[in-house]
Amino acid sequence: MTGEPVPWDTPEPLSGPIGVPLVDLLDRVLATGVVVSGDLVIAIADVPLVRVSLHALLSSVSERVPAPWPDGGPL
Repeated sequence: MTGEPVPWDTPEPLSGPIGVPLVDLLDRVLATGVVVSGDLVIAIADVPLVRVSLHALLSSVSERVPAPWPDGGPL
């Protein structure tokens, strides 16, 4: 194994790691959506003082799909 990525669109069988362009990866992730979750805890002497939770949904928006709200959106 040479460590070089194998082109992802070759017709021959793959024999190593596959290199996927970042734009293709982002397109696939945004087309299906992804949820990012995380927690941040600030503690002193192992006593938690502040906890911040993050939950975000990343997805693309399509004009062909109507909004589920009757007035077009909450904003």
